[in-house]
Amino acid sequence: MAAVEQAGVMLAVGHVLRYTPYTRAVKQVVESGQLGDIMSVQHLEPVGFWHQAHSYVRGNWRRAGLATTMLMAKSCHDLDWLAYIVGRPPLRVASFGHLTHFTAANRPAGAADRCLSCPVEADCPYSAPRLYRGLLERGEHRWPLSVVIEDFSADALEEALRDGPYGRCVYACDNDVVDHQVVALEFPGGATAAFTMTAFSQAAGRATRLFGTRGELTGDGRAIRRYDFLTGAERLITPAPSGAMNAAGGHGGGDAGLMDAFISAVATGNRELIASGPRESLASHLAVFAAERARRSGTVETIPLPPEQASA
Repeated sequence: MAAVEQAGVMLAVGHVLRYTPYTRAVKQVVESGQLGDIMSVQHLEPVGFWHQAHSYVRGNWRRAGLATTMLMAKSCHDLDWLAYIVGRPPLRVASFGHLTHFTAANRPAGAADRCLSCPVEADCPYSAPRLYRGLLERGEHRWPLSVVIEDFSADALEEALRDGPYGRCVYACDNDVVDHQVVALEFPGGATAAFTMTAFSQAAGRATRLFGTRGELTGDGRAIRRYDFLTGAERLITPAPSGAMNAAGGHGGGDAGLMDAFISAVATGNRELIASGPRESLASHLAVFAAERARRSGTVETIPLPPEQASA
């Protein structure tokens, strides 16, 4: 961060949630004062049962030592988004989370190491053949199927499920990242937030509730409902649809929004167009690292300030 700022170059980090039309609408409501002062926040990331199995049990992000922690791999965007919406990075953090379900202890009786040869596969919600064959049959030749096979044929899929990592039983993998986690955050001024990441859900958009001194906001990544304490009026805000909240859908318009902002910043010289510069990203990374330390040690962690701020 210091090197970038000293050199005077422009750098945008890929915190794409900051750039979606939905986020812009939420941010506008908060900054308008319609909610008053934000006192507390509830934020949920429902990872989804099949997504957890694909990416974080069988897939590339299953082990912290090979990739990174679950909180960094999947939820760094959420802690960054919370800081962006509240308007300041958190000061203190506590966290609890465990790898509870996707372990050998929960392996069904008689289960095989691989789904194709498993006698209880038909009764397992985490069946690899059910997930990937369904995607192939529906012609969804993109992520996550594109991670498993490059040749979108039944023969290629059978070979991948028979020999590759994505055909393994979810109770017989070498995964060690958590499958559920909560993070409690305290912000300057006393505002608090509670974040939940869980594998045990239908894959869906992030859900948020903002509680202010003058109103309440509820959002699900698509629509926003604002309730006014004074008048009792409710207002529904529906930003223009911008694709699904996954890589194939451009992260709800966040991918294009980031690129548009960066190109415009370079073209005009206006750095203010970049909402995810190195300073913002450093602050959210420090929060994620502190939360993981808190989870492992059972402590409340004070999030360290960047060096130049600590010495100020």
